[in-house]
Amino acid sequence: MKIYTKTGDRGETSLLSGQRVPKDHIRVDTYGTMDEAGAALGLAKALTINERAAAIIERLQTEIVALNADLATEDCTGGGRITTVHVAALEATIDSLTQEIIPCQGFVIPGACPAGAALDLSRTIVRRAERNAVALHRISTLPSCVLKYLNRLSDLLFVLARYVEQEELVTSVTSRTIRELNKINDMSRGGRKTMLEKAKNLINAAERKAAEIGVPMVITVVDDGGNLVAQHRMDGALLASIAISRDKAYTAVALKMPTHQAAALAQPGQPLFGLNTIDGGRLVIFGGGLPIIDNGKIVGGIGVSGGTVDEDIAVAQAALAAW
Repeated sequence: MKIYTKTGDRGETSLLSGQRVPKDHIRVDTYGTMDEAGAALGLAKALTINERAAAIIERLQTEIVALNADLATEDCTGGGRITTVHVAALEATIDSLTQEIIPCQGFVIPGACPAGAALDLSRTIVRRAERNAVALHRISTLPSCVLKYLNRLSDLLFVLARYVEQEELVTSVTSRTIRELNKINDMSRGGRKTMLEKAKNLINAAERKAAEIGVPMVITVVDDGGNLVAQHRMDGALLASIAISRDKAYTAVALKMPTHQAAALAQPGQPLFGLNTIDGGRLVIFGGGLPIIDNGKIVGGIGVSGGTVDEDIAVAQAALAAW
């Protein structure tokens, strides 16, 4: 199927019936406006961290496709794709969410969080589509549930925006509270974390990044003497990566540089050529090992193995960002 057909070059388009109408026809304007609403919902879905909200948005986007098919049909008097079942489902979702949110006092100013703002944007677009649909209904018969659906949909989007804002506020406050509690715990120990505690944080951050890119890794942390502090092997990671990640971490400390920099210096003709043959073969000259620097001092090293060189480096860098 070609993306461009050239059939609309003269400002006309086809309805589902095949009838040609101007692109500024009120019917085209109506389903085009709902297409905007679906795109705004896509933005909200991409922004939200709430799985329930994302699932609701996904359902609404699917229903909008069916609604647009009804709007793009000239003669739909026999009943449309959107039915009373869809309207009832919107009402049930509104009722469920309303029970979970704090009642609003006065007018709401959008923008409390990105996902909520996108939902409010989609709500206003749906309202515009509803106004268009009312005008269209004066000159052409619409399926009986179209206007009801549009009206309930805008109501649902208002409630869903408030729900998302509330849930993301709770998540934000909870995260800040945990951080403050961790600070208090640190203060009770004189403000110092052990190397093992810090290593666990690095490993957790590295594992999240490795899971994000879909590559099982082995992550190793050593202290400033190259001694093992902690090692973690994700399910499915290569057995060879156990030793490789440890040696990468050791190399980063021993040479006081990232292992990918050592790789450049160990090429033929470079000053460290043959480096990998000394120290019992422990020195690794490819990327994935980084020194851990605290206040300008090397306090340890992290080594990552299991993916490509670039993937190993990216995971190690993500870990250091959590130091």
